[in-house]
Amino acid sequence: MPPAAETVPDRGEGARTAKPDEHDDAKPDEHDDAKPDEHDDAKPDEHDDANPEGAGADRAGRELARLRHSARLRAASGAAFLSCLVLCLGGALAGSHPFGPTTRNIVDLGQQYLPFHAYWRSLLLGDADGDLFLNWSSGFGSNFLGDYGTYLSSPFDLMVVLFPADRIELALYVITAAKITAAGGAMAALLLTLRRGPWPVAAVLGAAYALCGWTLNYGATVPMWLDGLLAFPLLCLVGEWARAGRRPVLGPLVVAVAWYANFYTAYMATVGAAVVLVVRLLTADDAGRRRLAGLLRAARAVLVGIGLAAPLVVVIFLATRVADPTPEVAFTAVAWTEVFARLLPATASVASPALFIGTPALALALTLPFNGAVAPRVRAAWTAAVCLVALSMQWEPTHLLWHAGASPNGIPYRQTFVLCGLLLMAAWLSTAQGLPRAPALLAAGALLAAMTYAARGSAVVDRWTYPAFAAALTLAVLAAAAVLLARRCTGRLAVGARALPAAAVTLLVVAQAGETAVTAGRIEEQQLGKVAWAPRLGPWHEDMARATAREDAWPRHRTDPGEVPGGNDVLLVGGQGADYYSSLTSDTYSRTLSALGFGFYAKGRHPVGLDHPVTDALFSIGTRMRSRPSAPVRTDEPPEATITTTRSAVPPLVTVRPDLRLPASGVRFGDSAFANQELLLGTQVYATPAGLRRTDGPGSATTLTASCPADAGLWLWAPGFKGTAALAGRPTVDFAGGLPSVQGPMRSLGTVPASGSVRIEVRAAEGTPALPRQPVGCLVQEKLDTAVRRLTATGATAVRTTGHTLTAELPAGSTGTAVIAVPRISGWSCAAGDAPHAPAQRHLGLLAVPLDGETTTVSCAFRPPGLRLGGAVGALALLCLAAIGFRHRFLRRTTRIHPQCTSGSSDGN
Repeated sequence: MPPAAETVPDRGEGARTAKPDEHDDAKPDEHDDAKPDEHDDAKPDEHDDANPEGAGADRAGRELARLRHSARLRAASGAAFLSCLVLCLGGALAGSHPFGPTTRNIVDLGQQYLPFHAYWRSLLLGDADGDLFLNWSSGFGSNFLGDYGTYLSSPFDLMVVLFPADRIELALYVITAAKITAAGGAMAALLLTLRRGPWPVAAVLGAAYALCGWTLNYGATVPMWLDGLLAFPLLCLVGEWARAGRRPVLGPLVVAVAWYANFYTAYMATVGAAVVLVVRLLTADDAGRRRLAGLLRAARAVLVGIGLAAPLVVVIFLATRVADPTPEVAFTAVAWTEVFARLLPATASVASPALFIGTPALALALTLPFNGAVAPRVRAAWTAAVCLVALSMQWEPTHLLWHAGASPNGIPYRQTFVLCGLLLMAAWLSTAQGLPRAPALLAAGALLAAMTYAARGSAVVDRWTYPAFAAALTLAVLAAAAVLLARRCTGRLAVGARALPAAAVTLLVVAQAGETAVTAGRIEEQQLGKVAWAPRLGPWHEDMARATAREDAWPRHRTDPGEVPGGNDVLLVGGQGADYYSSLTSDTYSRTLSALGFGFYAKGRHPVGLDHPVTDALFSIGTRMRSRPSAPVRTDEPPEATITTTRSAVPPLVTVRPDLRLPASGVRFGDSAFANQELLLGTQVYATPAGLRRTDGPGSATTLTASCPADAGLWLWAPGFKGTAALAGRPTVDFAGGLPSVQGPMRSLGTVPASGSVRIEVRAAEGTPALPRQPVGCLVQEKLDTAVRRLTATGATAVRTTGHTLTAELPAGSTGTAVIAVPRISGWSCAAGDAPHAPAQRHLGLLAVPLDGETTTVSCAFRPPGLRLGGAVGALALLCLAAIGFRHRFLRRTTRIHPQCTSGSSDGN
């Protein structure tokens, strides 16, 4: 590390430039962290001419503020550039898109975030069927404002409109890179706010934060979490402003944007920023009253900021409460050897905290407890903060606190970015005034060696881990040697005194960047080999999008594009289908489809489409697209497919059930998907298999025999079954159930032969096949055709939809109940005729409106639950913010007019 040769002048030094070794023997300065720079926002004093001495001091203060702002700007720009460069280099080493042919679409990146961004682009450009409230395309009608707040509310996501529809993958990568680079810049600026020092070192440490293990292992493939990565340093800056009584309006606005962009990680960032603020208050040389005032101003900024974001946060919160619940997860702390291993490069795992920040940065952080040049209470407070946060991640009560009371599925250490940030702050505080002395370096080296040795047996250690670690450590030692040599050259060899610090910075950059790039590349390669992935978007998606657009007849009936690689298919290619994957998937929707024989993934939060004539009639799917890949789907090549289109007569979106009266007490779904379909259709269309018998053979083989009407469609429903099934003489059909995570959909086995004899060979992947009480259904097409004609004749004559409303015209004299093929999720209100809207009623999970025989129209509208309450809270917070801004402006004006009477009040306190 170079000494503070680039340091801007310290307070009271005027424009004097510090010598390279000026701070080497400095005594601990307890006041360095005590107060924020009072001159940062200094304005010309109206009384300069009246007080020449004061005018000179003020000009010096403004010059000092300018230099500090310049240093922050250079550090932020350098960190952003380095972060972007290394991120791209890591992608190039992995050969992933857009720097290579390999897909990046692993797990939810391909199944959720990419499709949602594609739909967001369509919505912003006016090409979607819904609006900000309602998504007509997914889930037969879903709460889009909740999904928007969960996945798309970041200001960075507006960048999707800058890219064509066939470059949505590139758009998402650019958005990801922009968030990461912004986080690096924000952290670099924060470091120079915490303590003055060489801006190149702050830039390197800022980039280390942006590209920490949490980013590379989690954030890069969950792009909405990256808003929390950016929020943490910004919220720490809000804390610094609150300490000084500055920017009382901007502070709450920053909090609001952070919580609006992604409230989930913003919550963790807020907790982390509170830890930093407490440490700063404890280490400040301030009176108790000043500390309390700073704490109260910070709390005010957070409360007002969250209030401003309430219109979205409340909607998401209420949508979460009615979402399909996932099984509870019991937190188990990971072994400390695994924690130490995650500090090393090229390690990847979702079960342990991704703590990699780069070996040089880690070594510098470890010097803080032993660095005698740092004030004792600063060393003690920051060391305690880092240790306590690390321990809090391993204790269940504090683990739950970090995650707002609910242990998450999948990745238990989602708050790790906060600990990475604290480690880098510790590295900066130990290095800002010059490279630590030899005893601190040796102690840190011993501690680093001990942790590395403890991690040697970890399963996450990659073949690249120790070579990359050794190379980075070697370069870091050379950088330290260059600094030590520069100290000896001072005053004797001017050229060496200037060149060696530059060489040290260069070695530090190469060590950090090289090790991080290798880590990024290796993590991408490891993830692709271990988890589910979706191929890159290509001809299959493009051809399906064009075919769907040609056939689309919404709202006369739905057009289902079927399955394309990935998930949330309709968001990528258009149409209106059942496929829907979201953290906010309604429990009502998931249970309704599950009862009707649909399948799901992700423990119920990803219902998938069902290619079945009865459910097509129930949900008015008049056009069904089917596709088949032309070749095996690969990770390094966009797929192609053959597409076919099938059109069928289906009832309209709104049907009338004359014999149905609401509330229909006692009408509930049962344990047979076939009977449930008939119950919702209102007609019996299946013939009961006569003499159904199950015979278990040796191993995992089972035979089902029965008699059905000739030419009936034979369907097997086995939601928890994993294996194969085949009607005698017909091809084998695969089933991939695995409850509770995966439910297999109902599948067709073919047509019953003329003899009416049915023999089904079932073979489980392992063990005895898990089959329900009634696994076989024989669909009589003539009965279904009759039911469709009846529902069409009595159904709506016209259906119109807008962004979040639906209106249907009914035949005169319609009585009973209008059933709308839309899930009855929270937020719907309906009315018959001119009656006022009231919360919608339901019939077996769908919208239902009672009819009186006189009205000929029904209308429904959707408003996301919580929007009105959130809007009221937001309006109140806006009034509070206006009051704060007015008071601050009044106090500043009073200070300028009567400075001798209002000294100390210009901070807006």
